[in-house]
Formats: sequence, structure tokens, C-alpha cells
Amino acid sequence: MRTIGVFDSGVGGVSVLKEILKEFPYDNIIYFGDSLHAPYGDREIEEIRTLCLKVSDFLVYKKNVDALVIACNTATGAAMDIMTNKYSIPVVGVVENGVKEAIKLTKNKRLGVIATPATIKMNIYSKSFYALDKSISVYQVQCPLFVRMIEEGWNDNLESDNLVKEYITQLPKEVDTLVLGCTHYPLIEKYIKRYFKGTIVDPAKQTAKSLKNMIGEGEYSKSPKIDFFVSGDCDKFKKIAQEFLGTRIDSIEKTIL
Repeated sequence: MRTIGVFDSGVGGVSVLKEILKEFPYDNIIYFGDSLHAPYGDREIEEIRTLCLKVSDFLVYKKNVDALVIACNTATGAAMDIMTNKYSIPVVGVVENGVKEAIKLTKNKRLGVIATPATIKMNIYSKSFYALDKSISVYQVQCPLFVRMIEEGWNDNLESDNLVKEYITQLPKEVDTLVLGCTHYPLIEKYIKRYFKGTIVDPAKQTAKSLKNMIGEGEYSKSPKIDFFVSGDCDKFKKIAQEFLGTRIDSIEKTIL
């Protein structure tokens, strides 16, 4: 039976995991949430790259995964090229898949991206959009506080609502399609929808489909399993992940690399 490795800087990657589970119901999954070092998006690029490679080496060399999903936009921008060249297994990231879907859905070619400071600094979304269509206009907004608040457990109150409003209203009104440029953000999509009324793209779905195109469907199995490894607070991760996945997580192993 195959094993698919999925990793993120914390709990946000469960938005990708949820879609992976739909496409690969018969494969084993190993999820690594590096919440001890979250958010990656506030760190320097070289530091992010080092953290990513520690996690990917763990999944590839210690857990012998057959495919690797970088369930983090910042990590995709910082380390995907290196991982693709380093490992002999398929490696899939989230950025390109979100870009392709947004281009397909936009009607006026005015696209928005909300992401972490590091993702915006690397300019990976603008580069990816313009590589496919130079006539597109891309508007990016940094959302530096979202990840920390989601990792702590999002509270729907006046403070968080004002924060969402502050970030989303920075986008020009003509933007008709918004890419959630961080895998944490789908966890608060319903709050984002209060202030953005256009089309919202969650790259997770297309990422899972992209991996399926690469490796195909797994062989039938009655007993696929999901193993969780978390470098930070396991109880906090478990509570948020269970709520989003809609399923019980029986065990999580704390692992600091």
C-alpha cells in the first residue's frame, strides 16, 4: 500500500489533507504539522527552507513516503524546486494549482491573493500568474496575523471580524476572484466571505487532483490509516483539525526535528 506524506507549518494543511482523503481513500497518509515553528510566513526565506527540508527528509527518508504534498504556500515557494530535484518521488505544491484554477474562473482578469508576508515577499503568485497570462492584474494583500490566530483557535468576535475586514477591504473592488494563498485560510473562509462577494479559490482541491493525475488511484484497501506528527501543542492541533476535518483523530505523536 502506498503512503502519501503531507506537511504544513501547522494545522492549516488539514485543508489540503481533507481533499487528499477524498481523492485517495485507499492510501496511507502521514501528516506533519510543524506548529512549533509556525507561522513560517513571518520567517526569512533561508530559515523557512531549512525547516521545510527537515520535515521533508523525515517524511521521505524516515517514513518512506511514496509522494510528497507541500500543503503550505510559503513552503512551496521556498523549497519546492529543491525538493523536486532532491527526491525521486513525486512532489506537489499548492501555488501553481491555485493559479490555474483562478485563471479558469475569473471573468475580468482582476485577481486577488491574500497570503503570509513571506509568500507575498517571494512574489510567487504574481510570477505564476504572469507566466500563464500576462494580461492578468494581480493584487496581493499580506495577512500577517491570520495564521497565529488560527493556530491558537479562531474566535469569531469583533476583533477578528475587524481584522478580516481590514485585510479584505484592501483589495480593489474590481477583483472578482480571490485566491486563498495560505492553507490556513480555508479554515476561516466563511468569515472572509462576509467581505468578499466574488469567487474564492481554495488551491487544496486542485492540488489533490494534480497528485492523482501524477500517481493514479491507489489499490483497494480495507484499512488505510492516517498518522499525525506535530512539533507543537498536540491538544490544540487536535481540537482544530478535528473540527475542520469532521472526523475524530485518535492519536498524534509529538515529534521535534
